[in-house]
Amino acid sequence: MARTFSGKEVVKVLVREFEFRVVSQRGSHVKLKKMAGGGVRIIVVPLHRELALGTLRGVLDLAEVNYDEFLEKA
Repeated sequence: MARTFSGKEVVKVLVREFEFRVVSQRGSHVKLKKMAGGGVRIIVVPLHRELALGTLRGVLDLAEVNYDEFLEKA
């Protein structure tokens, strides 16, 4: 069975391990930003108690982070 993550946990891992930084928060969503390849990558992470697997994979796809690599560093 796949491990579940809260939105807060996902934000912590992305900031600590993948060089994202928190730009803003509005309600239950956090906006993260990373300078990447001459451009800017901006993603939004919902701060739910438990992120659905599809939501987590969607966030990681936008962040260009491999799911397995994320699991290793989480």
